[in-house]
Amino acid sequence: MAVERTLTILKPDCVKKNLIGEVTKRIQESGFKIIAMKMTRLTKETAGGFYDVHRERPFFGELTDFMSSGASVPMILEKENAIADFRKLIGATNPAEADKGTIRADFADSLGENIVHGSDSVENGKIEAAYFFAESEVVANRS
Repeated sequence: MAVERTLTILKPDCVKKNLIGEVTKRIQESGFKIIAMKMTRLTKETAGGFYDVHRERPFFGELTDFMSSGASVPMILEKENAIADFRKLIGATNPAEADKGTIRADFADSLGENIVHGSDSVENGKIEAAYFFAESEVVANRS
């Protein structure tokens, strides 16, 4: 199996609930290496650019309002089978449908405020990671 990269964003609700450490701990305990990480605050425009794929959806305005409502923590994660493993770790987008013990089941309040973003494919992971990080900010630690 090949090593993959995925982008996650600890969303504003995660930051406001002071869960950065707990969520990051679960990510690392699940075998992911954090190879880039920063805290930022998206503007409505930068959130809109990131979520452009959803621009025509009815929830786009709420999504960009929420994602620009406070600080967030994007990270690039690396692991074999990273995309599928991370999606399993975080659980279904709707926390009411997420498996018990997943990050969203344990911490998220709603479909709109669901604690964490995870890339849905290797290709999107590359595109999303480049939205937040220059290659010079990525520290691949193979030890």
